[in-house]
Amino acid sequence: MSDGGGGARGTGDPGGTGMDMGTAVGLHRVLEPAGVLPQAALRLDPDPRIRPDEVRIAVERLNLDAASYRQLRTAHRGDPDAIRADVLRIVRERGKMHNPVTGSGGMLVGVVDEAGPGSPLGLKPGDRVATLVSLTLTPLSIADGLARWDGLSEQVPAEGHAILFARSIAAVLPGDMPVPLALAVMDVCGAPALTHRVVASQRSAPTVAVLGAAGKSGCLSLAAARRAGASRVIGLVPTAEEEETLAATGLADAVVRADARDPVAVAAAIGEPVDVTVVCVDVPGCEHGAILATAPGGTVVFFSMATSFPAAALGAEGLAADVTMLIGNGYVPGHADAALDLVRSEPAVRALFTSRTGHDSAQ
Repeated sequence: MSDGGGGARGTGDPGGTGMDMGTAVGLHRVLEPAGVLPQAALRLDPDPRIRPDEVRIAVERLNLDAASYRQLRTAHRGDPDAIRADVLRIVRERGKMHNPVTGSGGMLVGVVDEAGPGSPLGLKPGDRVATLVSLTLTPLSIADGLARWDGLSEQVPAEGHAILFARSIAAVLPGDMPVPLALAVMDVCGAPALTHRVVASQRSAPTVAVLGAAGKSGCLSLAAARRAGASRVIGLVPTAEEEETLAATGLADAVVRADARDPVAVAAAIGEPVDVTVVCVDVPGCEHGAILATAPGGTVVFFSMATSFPAAALGAEGLAADVTMLIGNGYVPGHADAALDLVRSEPAVRALFTSRTGHDSAQ
């Protein structure tokens, strides 16, 4: 566990405890359709009364995932009132924040209000935590109409409550970081953890490309790849401004510019195909460029909720590309601590996060 106290408090595995599996994974909270897990449900029950193995969180802030917020902002042409109303509608209708267009949600920060005596998460009332499970499977109720949210960022000040199950994951927030910064880091902590695992598993020091390298998950993945022993790290960004910003950090050996949705442009910008490609772009249509940029026998890690996995699979087949493709599922043991450590030890990473999450995250 890091000295900041940001360690994840267990996976809630009920094995050997006598705990009912259906309750542990939240089946009792599914209203429609019956029999599916909470993530696949159309509606969840956010009743604040908890079962013995549940935890109720008093919500302080939501963090919408990048793909979901981009879709909402685009659909409503940047109108903050319309964006706010749509988020409230989704939560009211579904009992969770599950964007029906992108299929994604985000995560939240709050204070433990009540912990059932049978909860294996190790949380106690008063703990300020980040939930390291998706809002798409977290029962949620909003009580303040999101009145304090300006609709202009992914981070959403909010009042309400959320429910964690026995198989949920949560991390106590570190004491050495402001809440907005810690939330932004934990929202994407699975990306650098999986990047580190993939790079470290290679037989020799691999070359690595990160698409969307100036973003939150992208810059963490660059730092993780280098720490795991990559011989060369390339960051791909879409604009001249991001190219200049990322180049100044020194996180990448080379920074190149291309539209990640243009496969030929991506391959040309990367040049010699790399051993590992990590996709951290929050727009659709980036699958084929990542595949073209990856050497035969290499690995592509898709860490974006905008990814079309049929497009990736069929695209690789059509390109006769012998690559392994991994879905970044957001959970790797120790991911929160590892990501927080990167932010603490890499000033350039913290600076990039600060520039994206606002001035208060740097305080």
